Amino acid sequence: MASTFSPLGVELQATGENAGTWGTKTNTNLQLVEQITGGFTTQAVGDSGDTDLSVTDGGTGATLAHRIIEFTGSLTGSRNVTIPIDVQQFYVLKNSTSGSQNVVFKYVSGSGDSITLAPGAVKMVYATANDGTNPDIDDTGFITASSTDTLTNKTLTSPKIGTSILDTNGNELALLTATSSAVNEFTIANAATGAGPTLSSTGGDSNIDINITPKGTGDVVLAGDTVKVGDSGAAATLTSNGAGALTITTGGTEDLVLSTNSGTNSGTITITDGANNNITLQPNGTGDVVAAADTLTVGDSGAAATISSNGAGTLTLTTGGASDLILSTNSGTDSGTITITDAANGNITISPNGSGNIVLDGLTFPNADGSADTFLKTNGSGTLSFAAVSGGTDWQAVKTGNYTASAGEGVFANTTSGAWTLTLPASPSIGDEVSFVDYAGTFDSNNLTIGRNGQKIAGATADLTVSTERAANTLVFTDSTQGWLLKNK
Repeated sequence: MASTFSPLGVELQATGENAGTWGTKTNTNLQLVEQITGGFTTQAVGDSGDTDLSVTDGGTGATLAHRIIEFTGSLTGSRNVTIPIDVQQFYVLKNSTSGSQNVVFKYVSGSGDSITLAPGAVKMVYATANDGTNPDIDDTGFITASSTDTLTNKTLTSPKIGTSILDTNGNELALLTATSSAVNEFTIANAATGAGPTLSSTGGDSNIDINITPKGTGDVVLAGDTVKVGDSGAAATLTSNGAGALTITTGGTEDLVLSTNSGTNSGTITITDGANNNITLQPNGTGDVVAAADTLTVGDSGAAATISSNGAGTLTLTTGGASDLILSTNSGTDSGTITITDAANGNITISPNGSGNIVLDGLTFPNADGSADTFLKTNGSGTLSFAAVSGGTDWQAVKTGNYTASAGEGVFANTTSGAWTLTLPASPSIGDEVSFVDYAGTFDSNNLTIGRNGQKIAGATADLTVSTERAANTLVFTDSTQGWLLKNK
């Protein structure tokens, strides 16, 4: 009877067969057993298609008849390595191909389970030959130093992790940097229902910080609507309304302090609003907004106005550039009242700059003091000026030539040397008066002309000629229709 062969090529000799070669064949079988149980070999995997491993009946050297197989070669895509459908063997496989591609170890046909080896992976697998059509190749689940494995319900006691932890796709999830003689670390604790997990800074030191550092110009993003800062119930909170507004709330009755340079206040605190939005400082109840700085700057760039204190209680408001200083009520509608109150028995001083005037409710005040015994009068157009008060008429020294009178003046007119003109005021107001007297009794020989100066006299657009000896009279201004009228006929 002829010999038969096992799926891995061991020759099964019939009784009484192979006389003279039985010893050689037996030695070959023993070598095959040794190769199958502990032999190592490499197998190049082609990049153009599957690599099919075949058996060598009665001979050594077949790749599939080795316990340990290392796959080599350069790949540009995942490739299959197949074995015959009846092979039953325990293998240690390693993917040492280049090109970062998988190697799939499977039966040559059927839809049974197969094993995928990622680049660099080592797996212990067994070919079961458990079905004549769809046999399975299964992973033992043993973990090796270079294998990529999923651990379920496994406890790792103080594991030593290298420089990184990868995700299920093999991408970096977390990088680890070792510090020599480290004594401080993170502690992560889970929590029961109603509480959140905890990330704590622990270790041999006391009062240990937790440092979170973004890369480059990146940000630290806290996605919670409320972030608590501090311990227990006294914690302050940063709260977002989910629409961009942020509220900072202190714990209990504590103050809210914005401080620069670790509390030395040598830097600048800037609060910036969005485009054309307001910044509101609102104390609670009857509290005040207190600005402790000597100078507050309001406005942008060089046009900013300032509010300055001299440190002794005096407050100065200064506009930027040549701009006006405006006090306005009710958002600019001026429907409220502006009150300026001095301290007990103190003065309120309003001083315009240079030759400027003080204008109150449309009335322009003089920019210099008047003479003694004068009074303020209006020209009817909002301009106030000082006028003399002396029994109703301010009599002037004797005039002997052309003269322009002011309202309220009386003129002693001497025409002895010749006729001349007494000119009336150019912009009179109702009730303004100018008086004249023939000083030397010469109006009949040398007339006095009353110049109307743009206004009418007795309703006429002509000057008035006075030719009566010892004439005396007073002209009073009425309006633009009648102009100046004589008080006496």
